[in-house]
Amino acid sequence: MHILMIASENDAIKGAKVGGVADVVRDAPRALANFNHHVSVIIPDYANYAEQFGHCTEAHFYVAFAGQMEEVILKKLGDEHHNVQQYVISHPSFITGSVYLNDIDNRPFARDATKYAFFCAAIAEAITLDLFAPIDVVHLHDWHSAVFVVLAKYSERYQPLTAIKQVFTVHNIALQGIRPFRYDSSSLEAWFPALSYDGQVICDPRYPHCFNPMRAAINLADKVHVVSKTYADEVLLPSQPERGFFGGEGLEQDLINAKVHGKLVGIINGCEYPEHDEVHADFDAFLRRAKYNVFNWMAKSVELKTVQYLANERINEWLANTSVTGPIFTSIGRLTDQKVLLLRQTRDHVPVLSTILSLLAQADGRLVILGSGDSQIEFEFMQLMAKHNNFLFLNGYGQDLSDELYGLGDLFLMPSSFEPCGISQMLALRAGQPCLVHGVGGLKDTIIDNETGFVFFGDNLNSQIDGLLEKVSQAIECYQHDQTHWQQLITNAKQARFGWHQSAEQYIQALYQN
Repeated sequence: MHILMIASENDAIKGAKVGGVADVVRDAPRALANFNHHVSVIIPDYANYAEQFGHCTEAHFYVAFAGQMEEVILKKLGDEHHNVQQYVISHPSFITGSVYLNDIDNRPFARDATKYAFFCAAIAEAITLDLFAPIDVVHLHDWHSAVFVVLAKYSERYQPLTAIKQVFTVHNIALQGIRPFRYDSSSLEAWFPALSYDGQVICDPRYPHCFNPMRAAINLADKVHVVSKTYADEVLLPSQPERGFFGGEGLEQDLINAKVHGKLVGIINGCEYPEHDEVHADFDAFLRRAKYNVFNWMAKSVELKTVQYLANERINEWLANTSVTGPIFTSIGRLTDQKVLLLRQTRDHVPVLSTILSLLAQADGRLVILGSGDSQIEFEFMQLMAKHNNFLFLNGYGQDLSDELYGLGDLFLMPSSFEPCGISQMLALRAGQPCLVHGVGGLKDTIIDNETGFVFFGDNLNSQIDGLLEKVSQAIECYQHDQTHWQQLITNAKQARFGWHQSAEQYIQALYQN
């Protein structure tokens, strides 16, 4: 079987990763290749990646887009590696300095939606021109690849592509890439002026004058895959953010229809496990590495950011006293309300994160958070770092810091309000770090309460906060007074397995062959 994976990110290519999608697109093809299937992976060429690899230009060809004929280049990167081949589509509009452009004004997704619509059109044209070996399955990842199914369904030129099985994976249903149908340079009719489509199938249910790529793919693809079994149930229910529940985000009826027709499948993402145990980091060495990273972040701006200055001061304080008798809590991830909404809530006019830090301080414990994202969240965390001397907020990202934190911490904190699958908790478990998580989505499917960590629940925000604080207290109590149980948690964490082999086998059986 030949599977073509279409995505916006791919960690097999240095510099083409932003989030967990890139890990999946790196690892899933390797696991599928172990079943003797051939996998081709294609993303936009954001930074002339051919310079990093030996490459072969497969073809120059033209694509009709936005009333113009645009020349693009299909490049094969390096040699095929164990039945996995990496490709990029090159065009000047893809070289933007970053994977995503994050339009946040009154035209959300405008530049990215145009970029990925063009990317999808280029892939449809490449397949039509027989520039790939015969393809059995096209596997699409998130809204960025969804225009492909729209073209296959409604474009006269590309309708033969419907003979290829189309699988669509929802990684983050909160981001749907919604754009107008018309009257905007970044709209479906601006991209494809001659396209005749059924607006009832591909419109946004809340804004009927808008095109919703994710809804279109859910309705038009042969199979719809969400990345954990629990999340496959959660997305069938409407979101109720006022009570802290996040479900189908307006697409629940389409997902119910997909389930009724046997299209909806929940398969958890996997994790790679090295042959040898990971070496736990030394706290002093981690702090010195963190200081080096903070200096590098400082050097990227002419003006000194307060958050970096405070982090450097906190590192200096901790280097002067690296003796820690209490637990070290860690957290890594994008700073969004998906990840930290509960930490930002208040109880008795005190932020929940501040309460957690006070509980840790009573046990001589510390918290290290590594991440960036929403500027308001960054500001709030910076303020708490100034207030609590047991809190280090590293406002940036470094793979070396991330790797060391997984091995350094005693407890990994991941109180996400929703989590389709999650990879961070798997990486923490792999390194022997128990996890404290909210029992939603993939977190519920991977962490067992009092066996590999601590799991809290709640039907509304207040009960979720109560559950979180109760589990924090329980974890601290266990660490201080029941080291036998704590060591068993560590052992269980190390032994937990969510390998890609099993997930890939389910891909083949439930998504590709069924």
